[in-house]
Amino acid sequence: MKVSLRISHLLIAFVFLAFSVNGYAAPALFKIEKQGASSYLFGTVHVGDASMKGLPEKVTKAIDQSEQVVVEVDISKLTPLQMQQRSMPFMLLANGRTLQSELSAKNYQQLKDYFAKKSIDIAMFNGLKPWAVMVTMMQIEFQNAGYSDKNGIDKQVLDYAQQHNIKIAELETIEQQLQMFNGLESLSNAMMAETFEQLSDINTYFIKLVNAWKNGDMKTLTSYYHTSFDNSHYGQQSEQVMLIERNNNWVTQLTPKLEQGNIFIAVGALHLVEQHGLIKQLRDQEFTVTQL
Repeated sequence: MKVSLRISHLLIAFVFLAFSVNGYAAPALFKIEKQGASSYLFGTVHVGDASMKGLPEKVTKAIDQSEQVVVEVDISKLTPLQMQQRSMPFMLLANGRTLQSELSAKNYQQLKDYFAKKSIDIAMFNGLKPWAVMVTMMQIEFQNAGYSDKNGIDKQVLDYAQQHNIKIAELETIEQQLQMFNGLESLSNAMMAETFEQLSDINTYFIKLVNAWKNGDMKTLTSYYHTSFDNSHYGQQSEQVMLIERNNNWVTQLTPKLEQGNIFIAVGALHLVEQHGLIKQLRDQEFTVTQL
């Protein structure tokens, strides 16, 4: 199957925006240094399979040497009920809008057929925004392939920090992350079409991404970045909302912490690469960033 010229922005967000130690080569871990202060930057993926259980030794050693772990969102402090209560207001359609009214006739019918094959009535999703339904679809397909957020690297970093009584800080709230998806509502039909294409071939569009992460293959991750966020309006708007604005905000938050040192930063791997990525921005702030 020919690979699409763009990877779904929602898939990118879901996977990146996370084995036993022998299960992979070496995920990318970076040391950040400036004027004698040192910290670590780790690119994660947000879902994993059973073979990805257990952080690499070099990662746990880096966490052990840190006084604080910084993640995108500290989901460890939220119960499932709290997560649902805080998420639903962002996921629900309002003012008489329905899932059918938000999608093209073609996309809605394809979505209806997708759920029918799984013996699920599409009516139960009528009040949800298209991106929320797409997240549900991805969860279904990833779980069928043996992947879940329970084995995601972010969650494992949080669990390790809690077990070792290391302070945890977050760069965003869950509300801010959900608002990001709402900022992409105008792209719903394009994202739905790509989601269908890519979920039909999980191996091509997902397993390859995870394998690149497992091997610390920043070249392949950078290639996926370019194929996803191209020069089209679609690509540019998504890059602005999902990466550029967030990365800029994160660097502002992280700079004073990094100048003090002894922190471990764990964020989605695609936030590290390219001209707006954390690595280049930190180097522009005169930090030395070295892949370990």
